[in-house]
Amino acid sequence: MKGILGRKLGMTQVFTVDGNLIPVTVIEVKPNVVLQKKTKEIDGYEALQLGYEDVKESRSTKPAIGHAKKAGTGPKKYLREFPADAEMNFNVGDAIKADLFAAGDVVDVTGTSKGHGYEGVIVRNNGAMSPKSHGASRNKRHIGSLATNGRNNGVVNKGAPMPGQEGGFTTTNQDLTIIKVDATEGYIMVKGNIPGPRKGLVAIRTTVKPVKKVKVEELISYAGASVQEELYKVAATINEEQAEKAAADAAIEEAKKKAASAARKGN
Repeated sequence: MKGILGRKLGMTQVFTVDGNLIPVTVIEVKPNVVLQKKTKEIDGYEALQLGYEDVKESRSTKPAIGHAKKAGTGPKKYLREFPADAEMNFNVGDAIKADLFAAGDVVDVTGTSKGHGYEGVIVRNNGAMSPKSHGASRNKRHIGSLATNGRNNGVVNKGAPMPGQEGGFTTTNQDLTIIKVDATEGYIMVKGNIPGPRKGLVAIRTTVKPVKKVKVEELISYAGASVQEELYKVAATINEEQAEKAAADAAIEEAKKKAASAARKGN
């Protein structure tokens, strides 16, 4: 199972050569450095510990600095573990880039959802308020009856709508298709949305669900000369279609003239 760390940059949209629009989330993926390789003999399981984003030594601890020096790098801000298998066969000190994945791969993206603080029962559970007139009480945004003595014997059912913390939880969006990977610029485009705010840390992993083969979409290029080439192709196609239409119209007019001339001679 492949895995890498990145930061959510935001959402945008791209177009395929067929003219289809695809909403995508752009994830910044800087090189992940392998800080530690855990084995069954020593640790009891096999995994790779990846470090993401450099941090100043003055803002780190001596153990973290020494741990990173063993991999020949500086201290990292984030450390995460991913299972080590044939797809994640790296050594300590290796840098893993965005090209670990490719367009068409299906992944699961894990992040921390946007925190909304302590929410009331109406907002948190999409509830309805009590009437504001016609003899209604002051309790317009309250929960209401939870545990009647007759039906539940005073027991509150599990999952009853109540106020509480909203957001700020670890969330995973599954079965997301990778649309584009650019290891040079260091980003991955994923179809659809992913959890978390902008600049939030996310983990990209190979999906755990069985999926069918996904078609790799060919995107329109907007880089420099490619745009001009696309415009020239479109213009050439339009010119060819216009020329064919003009030739067909001319042939029809010529046929009409011949038919009219033959009719006059017959009369």
